[in-house]
Amino acid sequence: MLMVEPLEKRLREISAEGMADYFGIADLGPAKDAIPLQGGEWLRPYDRAVVVGIRMFDDLVDKLPEHDKAVAIDYRHHCYEILNLRLDQIVSRLAGEVQSQGHAAVPVPASKRYDDERICAMFSHKMAAHLAGLGWIGKSCMLITPDHGPRVRWASLLTNAPLTATGSAMPPKCGECRECVDACPVKAFTGRAFVVTEPREARFDARKCEVYFDELEAKGGPGVCGMCVAVCPRGRAKPRPK
Repeated sequence: MLMVEPLEKRLREISAEGMADYFGIADLGPAKDAIPLQGGEWLRPYDRAVVVGIRMFDDLVDKLPEHDKAVAIDYRHHCYEILNLRLDQIVSRLAGEVQSQGHAAVPVPASKRYDDERICAMFSHKMAAHLAGLGWIGKSCMLITPDHGPRVRWASLLTNAPLTATGSAMPPKCGECRECVDACPVKAFTGRAFVVTEPREARFDARKCEVYFDELEAKGGPGVCGMCVAVCPRGRAKPRPK
C-alpha cells in the first residue's frame, strides 16, 4: 500500500499539470462484462481506469442554439479537436508514469471510433467517469457532472495498478427534466433514464445523429449540433459575466 499512494499522488499531479478540471479513478468491476463486449476481450484484464476531464468553453457552448457557422466551426475546433488533443497528451503522460512503476497501461484516445456499425469507441470514458463518482449518465447518454453538466470532454487510461477508486457510480439526478430530449433536432433520445442493465439503444439512436451531421456537411456547413450540451440546466446553472 505504501507504493500505491505515491503513484496516485503523482497521477493527480500530472493531471493538474495538464490543466485537467476533473480527475478520477474507477473500479471497473461493475462493468467487467460490458467492457469486452464493446472493445474486445483484450480489455478484460484491466480492472482500473484513470479518467480525466476538461471543461468546454461556455461562451461557445452557449451560442450553439444560434446556429451560427463561425460559432460551430470554433466549437468543433476548440471544444473537440483541441480538447481531445490536450486530453490525449495528459493520458499519455499518465500511462508513462504507470508503466514506469511496473504496471500495465493502456491509454485510450479521447475520441476515436472503434466500431462504425455501432458508432462507438473501444471504451466508454463517460462510464469510467460515472464509476469514478464524477457524475451520472443523463437522458442524453452523456456524463452529467454536478458542477458543469455535460460540458466536459473525457479520456481514460486502463491499468491493473492497485489504485484506490475515488468514488462510486452516482444515481441519475435529472428527475423529470427533458430539455436535452426536447432540444434534439432529430429526436435521437427516448427520454428514458439510465439503467445499467439496458443497452444504449434503449435511450439513444446514434445513427440519427450520424445522418444529421452528414446532412449538415452536405449543405456546406460543419457537422456540429451540441443542442443537448447547450440546453442542459446543470451546465447553465451558474451565471457568467456578460
